[in-house]
Amino acid sequence: MRACVQRVRRASVTVGGEICGQIGRGLLVLLGVAADDSPEDARQLAEKIAALRIFPDENDQMNRSLVDIGGAMLVVSQFTLLGDCRRGRRPSFTAAAPPELAESLYELFVRHVAEQGVTTATGQFRADMDVELVNEGPVTLLLDSRKAF
Repeated sequence: MRACVQRVRRASVTVGGEICGQIGRGLLVLLGVAADDSPEDARQLAEKIAALRIFPDENDQMNRSLVDIGGAMLVVSQFTLLGDCRRGRRPSFTAAAPPELAESLYELFVRHVAEQGVTTATGQFRADMDVELVNEGPVTLLLDSRKAF
């Protein structure tokens, strides 16, 4: 799994002109599922992101996690995070999971986040979505479950 994690003041996702998910302060997570990902990858990544200490404490140091601040997470599926652009000019998406596997692991990731006590919102799987955010910091991190965190 690959995740683009952005600390936000607010974020929303719209499908067909209707908001289907929105949060206030928290994290926007764009999540890509690879063909070789497992349920354990979903659990580990969900726990890791919920516990990342990337929110400021009283001394303006990044020492608080999403759980610590009572923030929310908006999770949006994004298979293009698995795009391989090393050859040619058109990305290859052969590393991305087939839709059925990707959707089940995406939903499992969201459930594991909620189990951490985090309020969650989502986009719509396989939909054309408009994502809006106000990036706080800005703070943006890339995580890959196939590489050491």
